[in-house]
Amino acid sequence: MSNPSPVIAIRHLYKDYPTPVGPFPVLKDVNLSIYPGEFVAIMGPSGSGKSTFMNILGCLDRPTSGDYQLNGQSIARLDKDATANLRGRTLGFVFQGFNLLPRMTLEDNVALPLVYSDIPKQERRSRARQLLNKVGLAKYATSLPSRISGGQQQRVAIARALVNRPRLILADEPTGNLDSHTSEEIMALFTELNREGITIVLVTHEPDIALFAGRQVRFRDGIIVQDALTGDHHDEEEATS
Repeated sequence: MSNPSPVIAIRHLYKDYPTPVGPFPVLKDVNLSIYPGEFVAIMGPSGSGKSTFMNILGCLDRPTSGDYQLNGQSIARLDKDATANLRGRTLGFVFQGFNLLPRMTLEDNVALPLVYSDIPKQERRSRARQLLNKVGLAKYATSLPSRISGGQQQRVAIARALVNRPRLILADEPTGNLDSHTSEEIMALFTELNREGITIVLVTHEPDIALFAGRQVRFRDGIIVQDALTGDHHDEEEATS
């Protein structure tokens, strides 16, 4: 069998920001491929470029140069509307701060990404209920976010990320606001989703959280200095794909 095409293909990616003394490089010649069904942890110290990299993966920012292909499509060749459409169909997002709307029920929060699609209201509600059931919160469907714990709010955020049936979930420090026990529960949920075939890319600064992933990619000073399978100690300096 031939190898599957990557969900994410990054080639010679550079990103800099203008400053009064000239461009400040944040990412320098980054190359990376992520394939369907992988679970990848992105790591690195503050200022290493990992957050900028995740913003580019999420189509929230664009590189200065280089090519980013998402699901086989080069983002640089797409206009704003086409990019938003691809992003909506392909990606689900989970953030450290949950980002739930406080005056909406959990069901309505989960269904929110579908409001801008042509999916009828009844179907939106049905999908939201199914996903709340999947994350163990069906009985709280009509509750407000303030009535549940932080860990439960993150479960709602994961359900919301799944409502568009994405191929890929981008999770930015999803356990950053949670205690260790709740963090393990959330990571067990991500592991289950990955086993169901969803590709997951997760940013974390916590080594124990990164161990849930099958692959760790470490940034330092804007370059990839390690790309290794979890438990594989043969690090690749300035790894290439």
